[in-house]
Amino acid sequence: MSEIADPPRRLERAHLEDLVAALWAAGYRVVGPVRGDDAIVLDELRSASALPVGWTEEQDAGTYRLARRADEAVFGFATGPHSFKRYLFPPEARLWRAKRSAEGFSVEPEPAPEQPLALFGVRGCDLAAIQIQDRVFLGGPERDPVYASRREGAFVIAVHCGVAGGTCFCVSMDTGPRAGPGFDLALTEVLEPEHHFVVEVGSERGAELLAGLPCAPASEPERAAAEAVVAATAASMGRSLETAGLPRLLLDNLEHPQWEEVATRCLSCANCTMVCPTCFCSSVEDTSDLSGEHAERWRRWDSCFTLGHSYLHGGSVRTSTGARYRQWITHKLATWWEQFDTSGCVGCGRCITWCPPGIDITAEASALRASVAASQEESP
Repeated sequence: MSEIADPPRRLERAHLEDLVAALWAAGYRVVGPVRGDDAIVLDELRSASALPVGWTEEQDAGTYRLARRADEAVFGFATGPHSFKRYLFPPEARLWRAKRSAEGFSVEPEPAPEQPLALFGVRGCDLAAIQIQDRVFLGGPERDPVYASRREGAFVIAVHCGVAGGTCFCVSMDTGPRAGPGFDLALTEVLEPEHHFVVEVGSERGAELLAGLPCAPASEPERAAAEAVVAATAASMGRSLETAGLPRLLLDNLEHPQWEEVATRCLSCANCTMVCPTCFCSSVEDTSDLSGEHAERWRRWDSCFTLGHSYLHGGSVRTSTGARYRQWITHKLATWWEQFDTSGCVGCGRCITWCPPGIDITAEASALRASVAASQEESP
């Protein structure tokens, strides 16, 4: 539901362009879903005409392909390989630069972006992921300046999902398909009998922006139709995950043979961590030019699946693929709770879709649970 007492409104399909234009006019840099590289990806969104109208995705373990829909739905897809993490915690970011002068080196911190971001089309799982990264980067004693400069002032236009992907399990993680609190505006796309959007207001600035658009209060039947869209999506999840007792199950079975079994299939390619909207591993690299007059420090995404990630004074702690997969899944589903009081998984399913051999986090957790239960039944 909305975070402020403002009734939902009806926005006609033709006026979606006005919403995008209003964001740019308000000084935001708008980023949202577009079609590119044979996928639905995120990019700068200058016009609503660039949205992937009439396209959907077919997703399963290790499988992704675009497909045409029979209608002109604007948000008739689930999640592509990109999450909004790439704009708040970019794949690479310069932290500072330094120049030599007669007085020595002077360090120049990287300036904040000139325009605040408007994140357009944020699904419930990705909104939950943003809030998780808020805890990681902003919730501790030291705030991350790169993340803070991009997150603060960001305008969030959420979308309550009308389609569940083949690898989605957000219902299990209580993160969707309805986007939770934290949005400025949230859209539900209704295709029948007339194509329109029901818009919920989540903040005062969301109400202010919406007030400048041609829309009217949504009727009770229109609001009911929007709720029915979300309910149908929740009933059609592609996957599910039993979360009861899952952290304890993982931590009590760190030496279970399941880890070596999955290691025979895992490539340690790090795809799962690259597409994950919450993973935050990174490395820092210093560079300088040949003259010694200029130096820079860069931060780049890293992954716990790489051998060098756990390198400590002479060797890596996690030398086997099984150990690295165990680290990833136990952190994601268990020890993240200890660190940040939340799961590190939002049920978006990207790690399943974009895993080349199709390793399924929900299936691996279920297999471990079943194996442990069978062992307990056999014990005298």
